[in-house]
Amino acid sequence: MPRKPLAILVAALVLGLLVLNHIQQRRDAQALQDGRAAVEQLARADQDRITYPDDAKPMLALPGGQTRSVRSLIEVGKPLRFGDFVWDESAASAGAVWIRIDLTRQLVSVFRGEDEIGTAVILYGAPEKPTPKGAFKVIAKATDHYSRSYDAPMPYMLRLTDDGIAIHASRVRPNGATHGCLGVPLRFAEHLYRVAGMGTEVFILADPAPELGKTA
Repeated sequence: MPRKPLAILVAALVLGLLVLNHIQQRRDAQALQDGRAAVEQLARADQDRITYPDDAKPMLALPGGQTRSVRSLIEVGKPLRFGDFVWDESAASAGAVWIRIDLTRQLVSVFRGEDEIGTAVILYGAPEKPTPKGAFKVIAKATDHYSRSYDAPMPYMLRLTDDGIAIHASRVRPNGATHGCLGVPLRFAEHLYRVAGMGTEVFILADPAPELGKTA
């Protein structure tokens, strides 16, 4: 075959491959867009949970500049008030339980892996007895703990520090405060006590990045 027709044939083949590659890229992009739209539509249709695509998971701020990805959040539906909580483990995947406490918004969020399984309005320390911020772990548990220091019951206590800072059941009410502990509604405390074990990570922070759809 003469060189000129051969060069034309090679150029035609290369052009054809480029066109096919472009078409495939367009198809892949459209499929990705369709997939995102389907996920978003399903999330809107699900009254109990907001689920994010794998390539668009939000990152929650944690103390020390850390972040952690989230796959799904409970759809609360309305602002939580004092004493309110929501608990839903139905869609949670396998993974370690961890707890994020936002003092600015007075909210606790409990996660199993990347899925939120519980959220509630909390009480925290008064200005003279502030709740410490940072990363902690559960170091002790007790269902019927009684504080001799403050002469007060602390049901379903999860202790975080050696000096007694803990998460425990409390009467969560407007203008309420603690001596540094984190008070949560009784039924919520029962659920939390059941899923949290020794070593469960607890992150306490204030004034983080905007919360995803929930305010106290």
